[in-house]
Amino acid sequence: MDSSYSFSTLLLLLLAASIATALPENKPTTSGQINSNSVLVALLDSHYTELAELVEKALLLQTLEEAVGRHNITIFAPRNDALERNLDPLFKSFLLEPRNLKSLQSLLMFHILPRRITSPQWPSLSHHHRTLSNDHVHLAVDASAPSLRLKVDSAEIVRPDDVVRPDGIIHGIERLLIPRSVQEDFNRRRSLRSISAVLPEGAPEVDPRTHRLKKPAPPVPAGAPPVLPVYDAMSPGPSLAPAPAPGPGGPRHHFNGEAQVKDFIHTLLHYGGYNEMADILVNLTSLATEMGRLVSEGYVLTVLAPNDEAMAKLTTDQLSEPGAPEQIVYYHIIPEYQTEESMYNAVRRFGKVKYDSLRFPHKVLAQEADGSVKFGHGEGSAYLFDPDIYTDGRISVQGIDGVLFPMKETPTTEMKPAAPVVKKVAKSRRGKLMEVACRMMGSRFIPCQ
Repeated sequence: MDSSYSFSTLLLLLLAASIATALPENKPTTSGQINSNSVLVALLDSHYTELAELVEKALLLQTLEEAVGRHNITIFAPRNDALERNLDPLFKSFLLEPRNLKSLQSLLMFHILPRRITSPQWPSLSHHHRTLSNDHVHLAVDASAPSLRLKVDSAEIVRPDDVVRPDGIIHGIERLLIPRSVQEDFNRRRSLRSISAVLPEGAPEVDPRTHRLKKPAPPVPAGAPPVLPVYDAMSPGPSLAPAPAPGPGGPRHHFNGEAQVKDFIHTLLHYGGYNEMADILVNLTSLATEMGRLVSEGYVLTVLAPNDEAMAKLTTDQLSEPGAPEQIVYYHIIPEYQTEESMYNAVRRFGKVKYDSLRFPHKVLAQEADGSVKFGHGEGSAYLFDPDIYTDGRISVQGIDGVLFPMKETPTTEMKPAAPVVKKVAKSRRGKLMEVACRMMGSRFIPCQ
């Protein structure tokens, strides 16, 4: 009896083990599938539309879905006017550049805590909390105000517990929170030292008495009067001018031209409507590499990029000649840094402006037309269609709605001026006998006079 009981018990244990291994494990799924009652869905459908657009542009939806699958979250959402009107335009354009995607992601993750904090819990949790960007924010309570005010870092909570969901909560704040790392990156990109091609360095001076290098002059403190009068500090004439600073092509390259060219080509693709121009630069020609080398050497470029509709109008004859794509693009590259504002101001002031192109010696004609800038001649002209697609201080990309071609010079045959008609008076011819008589008689003979 005992043996049969133990055998049946063993059989039941084996059966339970096989069923347990066959069934799927009941673990929390973090596959990114969230329900319609999630705080992320509420964020995308809430009145914080500007923040929701930034989250989508930063490609953070999958990361946030995984965070919601692991724990509750708290989102500090800035108001729309804080992102539209109160934000520095330069800082906003910095965040939206493709090469600054990590800075945008760090800024947005700085507004999210991996835990749930409601407004009643605020006084007991007034200390530093780690965010999803691995930085820390400080929660505080301003008790000096007539009414209890909640603050996160320096921003005030204007809509506490605005959106409440089972997996998270959203608090509305008055302005954007900026982590120190993003602010330092923005200041570094904006600094003039980061866009100087070659830093000029003067030759070392030797003291003739000691034959040692002279020590550099101490720096002038801020606010001190200038050491030299203004006229002495002005640039001297050509005969007294110092030696020029090292030009482009020196041993030190202060630019990563290939990275900048790659950035502007990615911007063309993301902008839309300029795929043909990007394809010519990368696949059909080696112009992208040449442009990167030029930028690395310290040169600046302005690209007049025809859109896809304009490129589709090119005929087979125009592209069949050897080197035709290169010659077309060369004519659309100006070896200057021009923006939409600078070109429009130039044509408004001077009427017509001719810019040099890389297709030497042809120039690109620009003039004002219909409140915009018009390039080219006659029927082969193009208007500035999408201004300032990409501007980084070294490369400027301006979208135009046509393909430009240099004007064909027709040889002019100069008409030589007609020679003036000169009337010749026929001289009276003397006979042989008369000439002999004149020699004999001399000038006394009247017919000989």
